[in-house]
Order: sequence, then structure tokens, then C-alpha cells
Amino acid sequence: MTRLADVDLSLSLKRTVYERRLAVAQTRLAQLRLTLGGQIGLRSIGDDVPRPDHSPHPLGPPLLIAFEGWDASGKGGAIKRLVQELDPRHYEVHQFSAPSPDELRHHWLHRFWVPLPGRGGMCVYDRTWYGRVLVERIEGLADEEQWRRAYGEIREFEQQLVDDGTMLVKIWLHVSDEEQLRRFERRRGDPLKAWKLTDEDWRNRARRPEYERAIDEMLAETDTPHAPWDVVAAESKKWARVAVIETVVARIEQCARDRGFDVPAPLE
Repeated sequence: MTRLADVDLSLSLKRTVYERRLAVAQTRLAQLRLTLGGQIGLRSIGDDVPRPDHSPHPLGPPLLIAFEGWDASGKGGAIKRLVQELDPRHYEVHQFSAPSPDELRHHWLHRFWVPLPGRGGMCVYDRTWYGRVLVERIEGLADEEQWRRAYGEIREFEQQLVDDGTMLVKIWLHVSDEEQLRRFERRRGDPLKAWKLTDEDWRNRARRPEYERAIDEMLAETDTPHAPWDVVAAESKKWARVAVIETVVARIEQCARDRGFDVPAPLE
């Protein structure tokens, strides 16, 4: 199990290496996405294999990529590069913030069920159900009994998704306290990015030690064999963006092997 203190934040890439690895990873992801979506493939199919209309290829498992991380850790930039070479018809991105009054009428996990991808689909979640054991815990929006119970509910929720065939990739983007402050200050001085910085961000930053303890506990409680965490060093944006896509590619390939779903070899 990874702890935040164990993450090597010195990792970085030169621009030429970054551009080369980014292009390779994006191409491979696009190839895998088309395969999962039934647009291309290797395997002949039988009548029992679901497939999209007019396609000779089988649909792959649902793909759900869940992003969490510190404020200003680069989630938006990483997601942008992740989907950059994909056809916009072949994925959805959903952002989650505080629940609406209507969402509060339901079980707290309900709103995360609704947009889940189906067979052959891909969704990216920008923030997730982990807010229950992070911001809701720290800000007192969930009492201790609720957020402690949530660990078991999360494990069961993720087990249900995986048992139903979903490829679940969970990514935490980690930056140091000092780098986060530098990014906050750059945002504050940029008229096109200042809107990203809120009073809540500054308040959360002031409670960073509490969040660090909560994150380490979250990783310990929810890093499971069926739904492991990938903690990505994000001190360098170039490193993080490449590492995210390469991690997603590796998880897809491993899940496909585990499920006996054929994917093509990487393009040369």
C-alpha cells in the first residue's frame, strides 16, 4: 500500500521525451478504446457476444477512470491529454462537486451510479465517491459514523462494479505542499485561470495535514486487489500527464487479459 510520503516527487521528463512518450501512449489508448467500443478487434464473435449495431466486433467491458488528487494537482490537464486523441463520441467526462438538494434525498452513492458506462463505454470521473472520506470528513459534512461506514460501502460498491465486468482505474495525483502553493499563486495572478481558485481551496489548503492523514487512511482502507490505487507523482505536469495515460493503458491491458478479452498488439 502506497503512502503519500513514499511517492517520489522528483520524477520529471525532458520535453522531447515527454512528447514522444505522450504520443505513443495516446495512440495506444485510442487503439484500445476503439477495441473496447467494438469499432476494431481481433476476435470472431458468437451470437452471445454483445456488439454495437453494424459492427463485426465484440463490445469490451465498461471502462471507468476515477480521478482524485489535491487541488491544483493537474487533474484537468491530465484528463485533457487522456482524451485528446479519442473521438468525443466514444467517452464521457463527469465532474462531481457538492451534492445538489435533490441528490441529498438519496443514498450518498446514488449520484455516482447514474452515469456509469455500459458495455463498450468509457467514462472519466473528475472527483468521485471518495469525497465522503475526504472533504465531507474534514469539513464535518459527514459525521464520524457515516464516513467510517463509508469505507465498507466503497469497497462493496467497487466490488460490484468489477464483478459486473467494469475496468476500474483509480488515480490519485500527488503534489507537495510547496508546489501546490506555487500553483495557487500562479492561478491567482492569471486572469484566465483565477476562476479556478476559490475561498474553499484556500481553506482546504490550510487544513492540509488533516487531509494528508485522511488520504493515507483512505489508501489503506480502499486499495484492494480488485480496485487498486495508482498514486501518480504530479510535481512535474509533464511526468504526470504521461504517467496517467501509461497507467490507464497498462490497467486496460491487464484487465483485458484477466477477462479473456482480446486486444490488438500496439501499433508500430
